[in-house]
Amino acid sequence: MLNLAGIAGDSIVDGPGIRTTFFAQGCPHHCPGCHNPETWPFEGGTPMAEEDLVEIVRQNPLCRGVTFSGGEPFAQAAGFARLARLLRREGYEVAAYTGYTLEALLAGTPEQRELLAELDVLIDGPFLLSQRSLELNFRGSRNQRVLNVPESLRQGKAVPETSGRWLGEY
Repeated sequence: MLNLAGIAGDSIVDGPGIRTTFFAQGCPHHCPGCHNPETWPFEGGTPMAEEDLVEIVRQNPLCRGVTFSGGEPFAQAAGFARLARLLRREGYEVAAYTGYTLEALLAGTPEQRELLAELDVLIDGPFLLSQRSLELNFRGSRNQRVLNVPESLRQGKAVPETSGRWLGEY
């Protein structure tokens, strides 16, 4: 069961193509300038079963990718890992935004590492108002990285995503 702040059924700003975005309720980072401060409290939100969320994604035939945002998805890592596993079995690309760095998650809880293992792409790092840029694709500040998770896990270090889709080339 996940506790969600909201769902965007046809997002075009949380990754390439038409995506479904699930916003986690609760965030420990409280980044100044955050675009979703209403997701910070861990209280509130709407509890939803992972299977029900997969059904929501299936309802949009144009959707090929799903993004976890927040709030902080890694604060509910076990539930988001289960959801990611279900979505990937159905052929969806799964990405997540996090205020943590990849390095912090690799040293994090077993559940956080489990969620990492189920992702295709990770946008990592806190939003830094001093590094804010409207020119970046799928990121809010220059310190944030778009990472290829399977390759990062294979190499044991951050590996940038190089596909044109994520770089905004098409």
